[in-house]
Order: sequence, then C-alpha cells, then structure tokens
Amino acid sequence: MRAAPFLPPQLGRTSGAFNAIGVFQLITAITGTKGSRLRRAAAVSVTAGAMLATGALAAVPAQAATAPSIVAKGGYVMNNANGSTLYTKAADTKRSTGSTTKIMTAKVVLAQSNLNLDKKVTIQKAYSDYVVANNASQAHLIVGDKVTVRQLLYGLMLPSGCDAAYALADTYGSGTTRAARVKSFIGKMNKAASDLHLTNTHFDSFDGIGNGNNYSTPRDLTKIASSAMKNANFRAIVKTKSYTAKTITRTGSTRTMAAWTNTNGLLSSYSGTIGVKTGSGPEAGYCLVFAATRGGKTVIGTVLSSTSIPNREADAKKLMNYGFAKLG
Repeated sequence: MRAAPFLPPQLGRTSGAFNAIGVFQLITAITGTKGSRLRRAAAVSVTAGAMLATGALAAVPAQAATAPSIVAKGGYVMNNANGSTLYTKAADTKRSTGSTTKIMTAKVVLAQSNLNLDKKVTIQKAYSDYVVANNASQAHLIVGDKVTVRQLLYGLMLPSGCDAAYALADTYGSGTTRAARVKSFIGKMNKAASDLHLTNTHFDSFDGIGNGNNYSTPRDLTKIASSAMKNANFRAIVKTKSYTAKTITRTGSTRTMAAWTNTNGLLSSYSGTIGVKTGSGPEAGYCLVFAATRGGKTVIGTVLSSTSIPNREADAKKLMNYGFAKLG
C-alpha cells in the first residue's frame, strides 16, 4: 500500500512572515529527531530572514529623519509638551520680528489681573493716524466707535491690526499721557520676556514697528508663543480663520465691521494647525510663528527672515513635518 504523503505541521504566520514557532515546526518536520546541528544553523538562518521580512531589523528610528533645508535665515521647533528642541537653524541669532511681536502684546493684555474682555474702548484718532503714517496693517477701526477688548484682540491677531495694538497698549499701560501709557505697556512686554528668562529678546514697540531695538530669536519667540498658548482665550483667537466684530458707534447704533481674516495661511493648508502669528517688514522679511497638533502631540516653532509668504509657509510645513517625524 502506498504510504501517505508527508504533510508538515501547520505553520504559524505573523504579518505575512513565518513566526518563530512556525520556523521551528518547519525545521523539525524536515530533519526529524536527528541533525540537531543542522536544525540550529537552519534556525538562525530562517529566523533572521523572518525578522528582515517583518522589518524588525530594518526599522528606522523616528530620530533618524533628515533635517529639512529651509529658506528662512532662522528657524526653531520644539515639542510643546516638554520644551525639548527638535530643530534649530541660527535659533539664537537676534532678528527683527515684525508683527510676531503682537504675540507678546496679546500675552500681556491677557495676563492683566481682573481682565474684563467685554470692557469697551473708544477708538481714538491717534490710532488711525498712526497706521496711516506708518502704512501699517490695520483692523480698520473707526474713530469714535466703542470696541470691546475681546474684539481688539481679534483685530490684533487676525488682520494684524496695528491700530488695535495701539488701542490695547494705550488702555493697559499706566500714565497720565498716551506716550507714558505706551511706554509703560512696552515695559510690561519686556518684563514678561524677562520672566520667561529670554535674554535675546527686547521690545521697543507694541506692534513690531520698531525703532531699531525690537528683536528676538526663533527660540525665544517660540517660547513666548508656547507660554501664550497656555491661555484659553489666546488659543481660541489664534486658531480662528475669520471674525466679524459688531461695534457701537458714536450715536449708539451697532456697526457690523467687515470680517477680519487671519493672515496665517497654515490654518487652511496644514492639517492640525492651531496658530499662531505672521509677521513681515522691510527689516524682518517674512516671519511666521506656527503650531500644530497631530495624534495628541503638539509641535511649535518659528521661522524668521524668509523671502516670501509662500516660502515662510513652506518652511513651516517642512519643520512641522520634521518635528512630528522625530516625535514618532
């Protein structure tokens, strides 16, 4: 009678590759109870092949991601959870910051004791004259209108309104004259930087239109933004794409302002973006402080002195991709 054909035991598989049990089942079935030396040699060979097939030996750690090349002269990215550095390029070189300065403006306002976001501020002609004289970005606030502090913060951070920045500095500085109040407010900005132990940052303006002594670094700006993002109101503002304010006119009627659109294009072009602020100027170039959350992890960073709006956004995307790759 013909002998039954040999059938090896069922081999276990894991993700399309033999697992360890299957390997030894196969070796034993082939060699029987003899040939232990052969079995050991075959086990080493087959198991190594199985590990390669599953990627166990070929896995590349997240930390091995290649650092990107960016156009900006300076850049920095950190893990927002613990402040650990993920990327640097001239991260401690002092540069003009443009309107990214307004992150600190907002931080100082939101840190005021007993802050009332519904407090109404009357828009002064000086604020309008200032933006016209400096050809500055503005929220187009109307002289005589009463605008809440909350609305001024949206006008500050979305359209990057220097008129809103002036109104906030005038409101939350101390002194009997407007000049004294503005000087006092800028002093609070510098005090806040000092409290964060930032030795490469100094402000001489409330909006980034500096007088030769308004500077920071990618590392310092990132730390300022990370601190500001601890405030729920700040987080809500900087992730908003568009905001329409309703102000009170001199006659007491309601004025619906034209919608303010956030200048941060990453909010619409990079999944997970949660902020924070753009900046630009003849001296500053094109700047962007950015943050995004993916998979429960948040990266935050800064690029200073890029060459265009598209390039600063491309730089930021590269750095966030790199940051997330390093975090794994």
